[in-house]
Amino acid sequence: MESGVFLVSVLPQEAQQTDGKAYIILGSTLGNGGKMNRNTLAAMVDHTLLKPEVTKAQIQALIDEAVELGTYSICVSPNQVPLQVPAGLKLCVVCGFPSGAHATETKATEARLAVAAGVDEVDMVVNLSWVKDGRWEDVQADIAAVKAQVPSPKLLKVIIESAALTDDEIVKCCQAAQAAGADFVKTSTGFHPAGGASAHAVALMRKTVGDSMGVKASGGIHTGEQALEMVTAGATRLGLSGTRKVLDTL
Repeated sequence: MESGVFLVSVLPQEAQQTDGKAYIILGSTLGNGGKMNRNTLAAMVDHTLLKPEVTKAQIQALIDEAVELGTYSICVSPNQVPLQVPAGLKLCVVCGFPSGAHATETKATEARLAVAAGVDEVDMVVNLSWVKDGRWEDVQADIAAVKAQVPSPKLLKVIIESAALTDDEIVKCCQAAQAAGADFVKTSTGFHPAGGASAHAVALMRKTVGDSMGVKASGGIHTGEQALEMVTAGATRLGLSGTRKVLDTL
């Protein structure tokens, strides 16, 4: 990593504010070829397993690995909750996943059930059809309906599928999420053929929302170098399925 790269990170779990608005804490640069601390990066990670065929044994292995690695949370499908996780490990569930092509009422119900089951965070997918049609009021209303079911201190992340969007669409999606009261914007599901996270998209998302929201980079991040690139661009959370490999290659 080049000298003088500005890094951002999330607050440690015990110090995070319950309104989800405090994100950036590293205000200095790394010089002399310094590297981001492994534990600091791990604490930014939603350790993820979203394959539809996943078993209970695999979920338990995910939990055990998350604890071992010191990740912020695990991210699973809604059919896996309620789910007991150790103290200090957050539980995240996806919503309207992976297409986002669900009725708003369906997404809102899915979010409500997830919160009732004890999850800490919900990652919803925007309605990409409405995005492409420029129906921004509907996009915002869709997000707002889900956010209404995810009250503070629970957090709502909005997956915009950035690789499938133009820069203008990325900006407008972020603005809609911000106006709807969401807590994070997130690049990708990891399931779209257009691809996953890019540093360009993350930087644009961060520029759009400023410091008032978190930015989660997910999809296609397989190495420590890629993870650091996303953090340098402005990501404050990372969605990783191969967390151990990423941490081992820092």
